Amino acid sequence: MGGDYFALCLALEELARVDSSVAITLEAGVSLGAMPIYRFGTDEQKARWLPTLAAGERLGAFGLTEPGGGSDAGATRTTARLDGDEWVINGSKTFITNGYSCDLTVVAARTAPELGPKGITLFGVESTKEGFQRGRKLDKVGMEESDTSELFFENVRVTDAEIIGELNKGFIHMMQKLPQERLGCSVSNLAHAKQILLETLQYAKDRQAFGVSIGSLQYNKFLLAEMFTQIEVCEAFVDRCVEAHAAGELTAIDAAKAKWWSSNTQSDVLDGCVQLHGGYGFMNEYRVARAWRDARVTKIWAGSNEIMKELIGRDLGL
Repeated sequence: MGGDYFALCLALEELARVDSSVAITLEAGVSLGAMPIYRFGTDEQKARWLPTLAAGERLGAFGLTEPGGGSDAGATRTTARLDGDEWVINGSKTFITNGYSCDLTVVAARTAPELGPKGITLFGVESTKEGFQRGRKLDKVGMEESDTSELFFENVRVTDAEIIGELNKGFIHMMQKLPQERLGCSVSNLAHAKQILLETLQYAKDRQAFGVSIGSLQYNKFLLAEMFTQIEVCEAFVDRCVEAHAAGELTAIDAAKAKWWSSNTQSDVLDGCVQLHGGYGFMNEYRVARAWRDARVTKIWAGSNEIMKELIGRDLGL
């Protein structure tokens, strides 16, 4: 559509206010499925894949996480072995957002095992390729509208035309794209939590106990004051990161800070919102209960919060 990064953030915010599952489907399709092609792909790859991805006619995914890998992106076991003029991909991925319905997956595979993380390459693999198989649609605690699945690759054959970026530079490419993914999660985290907090404020005004609205009780009033402050302070930092990324100046460390702080803030705020709703907060018919369940995974995906702190700590020289 010709929009800039601010336009994407606005779209993420609006979707997250309604349903964070829908927001993350967009974020995964754009920052994970399409962005590596946009940033590192050839002109031919961009012409072949990006128009339909941008139009929503096809859905993208990023195949990185493996059953035994978790947050360790450099421990990829999926392999791509050169056989004549073709690469043969074998391996499996798990916890892949959009995996159950994706049309194109950017797959991280080890092309030079002896080089460790420096021997990983990114490939664009279309779901119509022989040997590409989807596993089960995983049964998650939350995020029900966002499909997550296993992917299997059994002798999937691709050529150099499917290599995204440079051979054996996949790990570097992944590290370069991760800040946008983490920042997108941060934007969604805050919009999601803020909307539920606004709804909780109205509930606290309307709900009566002991002859007064529960929001007027001092503890509840203080809790709401704290949560609104948490959201707004976090928003200020995330907005600064959005401006930096739009200017090409966002650092991986600031993206890590935004990701872990926003996901923690979201979880703390939504837990407080559930508490203010009382028993109703634990009922699935209430949006606050659904939001609380959906939010928990944000401290895990896009790099766990523990990994974010490790990155920040290293930057401090520790």
